[in-house]
Amino acid sequence: MEYLDLTPWRCPEPLIRLKLWLREAQPGQVVTIRLADPGSRQDIPAYLQRLGHQVTQQQAPDQTLSLLLVVGARPLSQTPSCKDARC
Repeated sequence: MEYLDLTPWRCPEPLIRLKLWLREAQPGQVVTIRLADPGSRQDIPAYLQRLGHQVTQQQAPDQTLSLLLVVGARPLSQTPSCKDARC
């Protein structure tokens, strides 16, 4: 399982780094994400659920949030279409 530590950064950097990671992720891939920034702890779980990913949250005693993310199907906007491929 992969581990993505986003605790050193403040909003919006954690979301940007997560979006870059998701570009390369495959459906079913599992990663643990760790967040410290208060805005990111609130926004990122909601963002991932809105995209259709499976997210389990676990608050840590050090005021960080750990997320267990199972990547869902790639949203249609990220899936190449016939138009994009110029079929």
